[in-house]
Amino acid sequence: MLKREIEKSARRAYQKRKEISLFLKRLNRKKPKNLLQITKETDAEVWQEIDCQKCAHCCKTMTPTFTKSEVRKIANSVDLSYKQYFEKYLTIDADNGDIINKSTPCQHLRKDNRCGVYEIRPFDCSSFPHTNRKDFLDQKEVYVANLHRCPATLSMMEKLMKKF
Repeated sequence: MLKREIEKSARRAYQKRKEISLFLKRLNRKKPKNLLQITKETDAEVWQEIDCQKCAHCCKTMTPTFTKSEVRKIANSVDLSYKQYFEKYLTIDADNGDIINKSTPCQHLRKDNRCGVYEIRPFDCSSFPHTNRKDFLDQKEVYVANLHRCPATLSMMEKLMKKF
């Protein structure tokens, strides 16, 4: 995805933020019985249209959370000890105690927007933007917060609004 397309998506996300937030609140109050099936189908549609690895905007602007086992696995893959890797790249989030990157973009994002540790990337990365979760509506604040960061999240919400 080109930088210009990402910027256009972010502008549209800011414009639609309130509308999408209200939609998700209404959906939460009146949950359709087939919600999970429709979100699953819609998620699949979105990924037919958007190549996450061509965008990589999340890797450029956000930091995932890591578990200690993920840190160990990634550190080993780049020939560093847990401590060396942690000191070089990671920190503890003062707000919630999560292990996160010290900075963005992610240290594993290559120039071609591919992940250098893709096969062992953190679960937070592999499951992003979290739109195919069974607790879909419990994540509505996350989706609204990510609208401008992830064109797939915006597309997902726009498609759901049309379907409901």
